[in-house]
Amino acid sequence: MAKKKESTTTETNDKAKETAAKTSKPRATRTKKEPMAAEDAKSDATGNTSVKRTRKKAADMPVAEMGSPVTDTGADAAAPRRGRGRKATKDNEIAVPVASKDGVQELAKVKPRGRGTAKATTTVVEENQEANAEQQDRPVWYASRFTEFDIYLFKEGKHYSLYLKLGSHQMEIAGKKGTYFAVWAPNADQVSVMGEFNGWSREDHQLHLRMDDSGIWEGFVPDVHADTMYKYHIKSKYNLYHAEKSDPFGFRRETPPHTASIVGDLNYEWQDQAWIDRRKNMAGQAQPMSVYELHLGSWRRKPEEDNRPLTYRELAEELPAYIKHMGFTHVEFMPVMHHPFNGSWGYQITGYFAAHSLLGSPEDLMYLIDKLHQHEIGVIVDWVPSHFPSDEHGLAYFDGTHLFEHADPRKGFHPDWNSYIFNYGRNEVRSFLISNALFWLDKYHVDGLRVDAVASMLYLDYSRKEGEWIPNEHGGRENLEAISLLKEFNHAVHENFPEVLTIAEESTAWPAVTGSLDNGGLGFNMKWMMGWMHDTLDYFSKDPVYRRHHQGEITFSIIYAFSEHFMLPLSHDEVVHGKGSLIDKMPGDEWQRFANLRALYAYMYAHPGTKLLFMGADIAQAKEWNHDSSLDWHLLEHGFHRGIQDVLGELNAVYKAEPALYRHSFSPEGFEWVDYNDAHNSVLSFLRKGNSPEEEMLVVCNFTPVVHEHYRLGVPHSGTWVQVFNSDDARYGGSNVHNEGPVQTMPEPFHGKEHSITLKVPPLAVSYYKLHRA
Repeated sequence: MAKKKESTTTETNDKAKETAAKTSKPRATRTKKEPMAAEDAKSDATGNTSVKRTRKKAADMPVAEMGSPVTDTGADAAAPRRGRGRKATKDNEIAVPVASKDGVQELAKVKPRGRGTAKATTTVVEENQEANAEQQDRPVWYASRFTEFDIYLFKEGKHYSLYLKLGSHQMEIAGKKGTYFAVWAPNADQVSVMGEFNGWSREDHQLHLRMDDSGIWEGFVPDVHADTMYKYHIKSKYNLYHAEKSDPFGFRRETPPHTASIVGDLNYEWQDQAWIDRRKNMAGQAQPMSVYELHLGSWRRKPEEDNRPLTYRELAEELPAYIKHMGFTHVEFMPVMHHPFNGSWGYQITGYFAAHSLLGSPEDLMYLIDKLHQHEIGVIVDWVPSHFPSDEHGLAYFDGTHLFEHADPRKGFHPDWNSYIFNYGRNEVRSFLISNALFWLDKYHVDGLRVDAVASMLYLDYSRKEGEWIPNEHGGRENLEAISLLKEFNHAVHENFPEVLTIAEESTAWPAVTGSLDNGGLGFNMKWMMGWMHDTLDYFSKDPVYRRHHQGEITFSIIYAFSEHFMLPLSHDEVVHGKGSLIDKMPGDEWQRFANLRALYAYMYAHPGTKLLFMGADIAQAKEWNHDSSLDWHLLEHGFHRGIQDVLGELNAVYKAEPALYRHSFSPEGFEWVDYNDAHNSVLSFLRKGNSPEEEMLVVCNFTPVVHEHYRLGVPHSGTWVQVFNSDDARYGGSNVHNEGPVQTMPEPFHGKEHSITLKVPPLAVSYYKLHRA
């Protein structure tokens, strides 16, 4: 993730600027007092209690007991004795069946008698008891979706399905329909639900604090039904702080600049079982993977309707067919979680469990994903555990203390994005983050998570000067808590969804990002090859006449290509903030610029690693990406732009049809240089290998506009080499330089090989050849 715009809510639109600014201002006066508040609450609020606990206690528990996202976490299990806090006795609690729509049998615990610490609003309910008039007059009933084992897992940082517990959930208790609310705010003195149902009163519906030291406030409010808007009003124990907060676990949100959460379960009938079965059956097998990265709000727009973006439903009618036509295997959505400011592109999230409401409902987003799956297209979603914005309605300073973030700004504030950094060492925060990751895999059937800004998580001194960061306990710069969190995240994902992919955006030389957890790695399936992206674009931006002096720049990536499982990205970060579009980076006249771009794509598809292209690359978008504008689809009326689209479609087809291009993407056995030393001509040649000589592909790259009529190359096998692809083909706008028919090998050793061939090498082009034996 690049250094994005620092504002969050404050520029949502001109009309809302003044209002939004009030909720987004830095709390200068309060900030001076926050360290004191955090220190006062240190033992039970800011993480020290989690430091005293050991996460190893639950490490050996069965997956189902550890909080599988598809089964309730130990609803009937007994919690280990913790020897802390006040333990509620089972004698004064009864289990009431809950009408749940999660596909999981749920029980709610209710007290037949009030508690001594309960406020006057407490309602007492008994199993099968009718809701009489007296009870109806009491606004909040005591009820709970939590078992003792749930609380144990939550405190240990091992509850991976908190979205079934915290938040708002429609229920029926004692014949009365309503909504159960639960929120974590351990340093609150009072938590109330305010909304349309009570005239947005801050006092009328006060939740009840659990007596188990969990810091969870909960309660059942009768007659609060789906589509009801609400917030939590939180009064802190400290500094007279109070604020109106959106629900951190809410599934639905108002459209910005409004900030209320909305009651509603997730109800969708999926039609993608064939895809899910295929995904499971193909897990662990070598597969081609070409990803189309896109920002849903600016892929296509409706200029005739005030330039509005397509809705999720409208996208579902156009996007799957387009991706299928182009031959991409996956799409990657920039964050679809709820964010208040469109200019953050989704990377400043305030609603981690809510789909962004600007484009439709959660079910509408599910419909889009479902349609993509039905077209056999995988869906990857950007996930942002690295930071969150300071908007007052969000997670920041949630209960009057630094609850989700570190209190010390040297660890808790991000200088690049003016945002807060999660407290990765606090167990409850770990449960929040890992539950969120599994939520998108479980409820939205997502096939992969691309984890944003991993480098900023791994290093304590990331973007910080001397004295602006705190060394770890060993005196180093590594963020040990973040490392532990990333490892646990990958373990939880792959334990519960073995076939799902995790991909790291990590730009440093951190070792074993894709290494196995058993061997000390972080456990990701893939890592973005940022060095390849920067070196390659730098090379291609040079005039061909100078490229002979930079041969090492274009060949360097192979030195480390197999040190990780790499994905080659040409991402959104390279076409923003004044960097221009990809076609704008190419030198020369119009023909050379498009020839260079075609050669870049063909070289990328031949290079080891999986592939990712940002939207607009497929039509040679002429201007830099703008999140408020549609792609310039009208450019396809011009031949060169249409040629770029055609060449990418052909490359995807060849990539999927030729096992040599993907079978050993992460292993040196899939690659062999033929000649990387011809700097004078700026020509590269190499072999991509499958499991047999017949699968081998010879790749020849000519990065100058000079045609080479009789260019000799050594080859490992005798026979006939046939051209499979040529980026200089006239169909794509090239000069149509080809070899006349198949090329026969000669028994003349060259390049250390026993045989050789002589080719006509096209200008500013990449061509593929395959061995055919009689």
